[in-house]
Amino acid sequence: MIATTDFRNGMALLAGAVNVITTDGPAGPAGFTASAVCSVTDQPPTLLVCMNRSSFAHRFFVENRVLCVNVLASTQEALSGLFANREVTMAERFARAPWTALHTGAPALDGVLVNFDAEIVQVHEVGTHSIFYAELRALRLGEQGGAGLAYFNRGYHHLGAAA
Repeated sequence: MIATTDFRNGMALLAGAVNVITTDGPAGPAGFTASAVCSVTDQPPTLLVCMNRSSFAHRFFVENRVLCVNVLASTQEALSGLFANREVTMAERFARAPWTALHTGAPALDGVLVNFDAEIVQVHEVGTHSIFYAELRALRLGEQGGAGLAYFNRGYHHLGAAA
């Protein structure tokens, strides 16, 4: 058996893009910071997002059945912290961040590298987490050539802009 601490230490060395995942609908708006996001297939365009079921925001995503993956630029580290801060209400998070709605109504944060606006089509539960499989309904590309924000070894790292 692998010790939880060893697994977490190993996973800290797997770099990931920093994303703010948002939703809105009948349950209301919610958002959280995540790096556990990846593509599944391009036909139909589908991605997955992993979320701890004990998270306060979990029920919003399950009930709303939509989400937007907002891929943060290197200049948006503070936005990552805002959506990770449990002491800040959901209403306050969205009041402090400029956003618009795309196709699904989930908040698409302005100024990010890309917004993936999607409908949750399947949910699988594994251990402590839900895996949301989400088919894209809209995509908005930000300014081309922007630098990315990654999380690696328990810290933020800025990725250089494309040449």
